[in-house]
Amino acid sequence: MAETQQVRANYSNEEEEESPEPETSRSRRRRFKASNMSFGEMLEMVDILKRADYDGKYGPYPNPNVRKAKIMAEVVKSLHRNFRVRRSKDQLRKRWLDFKRA
Repeated sequence: MAETQQVRANYSNEEEEESPEPETSRSRRRRFKASNMSFGEMLEMVDILKRADYDGKYGPYPNPNVRKAKIMAEVVKSLHRNFRVRRSKDQLRKRWLDFKRA
């Protein structure tokens, strides 16, 4: 009987010593509200993406992923500057893909 109590005590001490699970990167990531885009915002985004050749139609580019990330960062800054709207790159990338398909 004394052995089982000591085993239980050791087991409960081990649980207390364990550190809590580290937060995942997803929980720390800033989330932006995905509200509807105004027509002006959409025009601004399309204008920048077409001007910068986001889809790479006009030539092979070195490091296309880095190039696309920079262009999308420019779109994020422009929308925030002109419309005071915060949107993530992922949201804008999805909107652009949906817009192209339609």
